[in-house]
Formats: sequence, structure tokens, C-alpha cells
Amino acid sequence: MKKVLAMLVAITMIAAIMVGCGSSKDNQTAKTLQGTNETSGTSEKADDSASKEGNEDAGDTSGTVTVWYYWEAEKHQEALNKLIHKFNDSQSDITVEAKYVPFADFKKLLSIGASADALPDLVILDNPDHAAYASMGIFADITGRFDVSTYYEGPVNSCTLDGRLYGVPFGSNNLLLYYNEDMLKAANQEVPTTWDELIEVAKALTTDTVSGFAHSSLQNEEGTFNFLPWVWSTGASSYEINSEGGIKALTLIQKLVESGAMTKEAINWTQGDTMNQFISGNLAMMINGTWQVPTMRAEVPDLNWNVAPIPMDAIPTSGLGGENYAVIAGGNEDATIAFLKFATSKEQCLYMMNTMGFISSDSTIAVEQFKGDPVYEAFVEGMKYAYARGPLPEWPDVSDTISLAFNEVITGASTPEDAAAKAQATIDNILGQ
Repeated sequence: MKKVLAMLVAITMIAAIMVGCGSSKDNQTAKTLQGTNETSGTSEKADDSASKEGNEDAGDTSGTVTVWYYWEAEKHQEALNKLIHKFNDSQSDITVEAKYVPFADFKKLLSIGASADALPDLVILDNPDHAAYASMGIFADITGRFDVSTYYEGPVNSCTLDGRLYGVPFGSNNLLLYYNEDMLKAANQEVPTTWDELIEVAKALTTDTVSGFAHSSLQNEEGTFNFLPWVWSTGASSYEINSEGGIKALTLIQKLVESGAMTKEAINWTQGDTMNQFISGNLAMMINGTWQVPTMRAEVPDLNWNVAPIPMDAIPTSGLGGENYAVIAGGNEDATIAFLKFATSKEQCLYMMNTMGFISSDSTIAVEQFKGDPVYEAFVEGMKYAYARGPLPEWPDVSDTISLAFNEVITGASTPEDAAAKAQATIDNILGQ
């Protein structure tokens, strides 16, 4: 069946590579395909606490399940490996294996894999990309085969196309303002809550060695994710860049850069790079996500930092991030779904979410996840005003257009007005308007 699927979508997929994947997270990882890590759940014995929870269906299925993922963080890879080992040791019919694919190559290899009949059985992918691949027929329709009735609506919507379910939310996250409490105190500054305050506080915190503020501004989805809360805070949508709000958001970035409060180097920084600048003392404030908390607590336990809502214009906003599981159509679907039921059971979900710094997309688990932890409770609160990108099959192209616009403003190649007009023309053409 994979061959049939490949013949139907190959041309469309190769076109998608050319127009939709050219600016994916090229700077996110230094690893290459030659350095790809492959892990197998059969290579290591799980600990004595290995659980059979959520694995009641495994006896009815068998075979090998291959998983592709793009997490570069060692902690994330270790968490997935441990989950796989637990599952493999909990039964004898299914063997799950995982393969690391760099983010910069992930969408390209997924597209090429369809035409070459070389797809895995399960992928873990960025949720804005889900609709595009579901519309091309790569993902299995699992409507009625997996219960998502207790999941948050936003993450489920990212897995849904035309009322059918084509995946399962892995976990959710959002963005907040991180700030160095000692630096703010030394500069006699308060945590900014508005755009004007952000500019003034960031300028006050900027020195010869410290940038007052930054967020990842790569010309790809990662940069778009960090930029869009500015647009949404004005009341404009992702598709209204050449509006009063869109131009206002681009102008904010221009003011931050021109004042010296935001370094232009942010166009080269992943979210991980931005975090590293923050924990090294080179950055006083940053926008970053839930998933950074475990790493920061482990690497700089003595750093005095906290989080707050992103400074707003008209309304509070955050970016809804996260990833989804997607079952490949024509693969070992039944065995894959059996693994998914194990992986999303309460015990295993809590382990993965807490280790990786995600918020469970299952609301019944999320309400228990972070009680008594004010930093994580702030991120859970942020879910109330976190906006999703898409879902839209053409979202990768829209995202590329938006990231190009704010990059041109940061580098001075375009004014906010010109960048907005250029972006809008492209977005309208993509949407057929």
C-alpha cells in the first residue's frame, strides 16, 4: 500500500520540498545525516519499574515499529529511548525502534520517503506541519481508533483535517518572557508588561557585554513561532501582515534592533542558542518555551531567573507549540497504535512530559502535572491565551513568508511597511485570494 500511496503523492511531495521546506530549522542542529543516531529498544534492558500500563492491545499485533524524531537535546533522546525500552520489555510481540533525523532534513526525507517507499511507521513532528502532510495522504486516518476526548481542543485541531483524526498530540508548550532577576534588580527595572515598557527595560539592561532582549529570529518556522505573538497581540491574524497590527509588530522589532536593545545576532539563533546566551549571562531577557525549564534547572541551578507573560500591545498572547504523533498510512498501523496507547498512558505521559518540559495535551493529566511549581504553573496559565499556527495545509509556505518579512526588517533590508506589503502579496497568492 505504501507503493500505491507513493505513486499518488510523489509529484506533490517533491514540489512541497521546493517551496515549503527550504528554510526549515537549518541552524537547529550541527548533526548531519552521516551522524544520524539510531536507537533500538532491544539494545538496552529497561529498569525494574518497566510498566505494562496502556499496553493491553499489544498482544493482538506484532512486528517492528520504526519511529522518526528530530529532537537534538540529549535529555529528550534519552527520554524517548527509555519509553521505548519499557514498551519493548513489557511484551514480546512488537519491537519499537527509533531513528534521529535532523530537523533541517526531516520534512525533506519524509517527502522523499513517500516516493521511495522508505517511510517509518510513526513520526513525531512539529504540529504546524501536520495538516500539510495529512492533506497529501501520508498519515493514516485513525478516527475511532484512538480516544482524544479528554485532550485540549487546540492540539487535537492540529491533528484534524476535514473532521477526521490523523494523529495524536504528543505534548504542548507555549512561550513566555524569561528574565534575569539579578540583572533587573541591578538596573532598578521592573518586569515589562507592555511593548513600550519592553523597549525601555531592554535598553536599560543592555551593556557592552549584555543584550537586553532577544528571541530566536531564524528565517524558518522556529523564528515565525517566536515572532507571531507580537502580531496576535495587536488583534491581527497570521494572515494579516499588511495590516495596522502586522506593521506595528514589525515596527516593534525594528525599534528593538535599532535601539540596540535586541541583537541582530538573533537571526542566527535557535531557541536553544537563545537559551544558552541567557544562561551564559549574555542576555537579560528572552522569549522561550516550556521545554527549556528542565535544561536550565539542571545546567544553571544557581541562576536567579523567572518567567512572566509576553509583554503585550492590546491583548495577552503566546504561541502554542508542541508536537504530534502521526501514524504512517500503510505501515504497521495496528502495532503503532498499540505503542501509542502505551506511550500516552498516564504514567508514561507524565514521565515524558516532565522530563522534556512539555505540558500534557491530555487535560486530565495536565491538571495534575505541575501543582506547586510556579514556573510551570505560569506556562499552564499561558495555555489560556496561546494561539496555534494554522492548521492549514499551506502553512509552511505562509510561515516562510512571515519569517522572511521580519528578517528583512531586522537586517534593515526592508522597512516594516515594505516587508508587510511584500509578505501580504505572497500570502494572498498562497491562499488564492
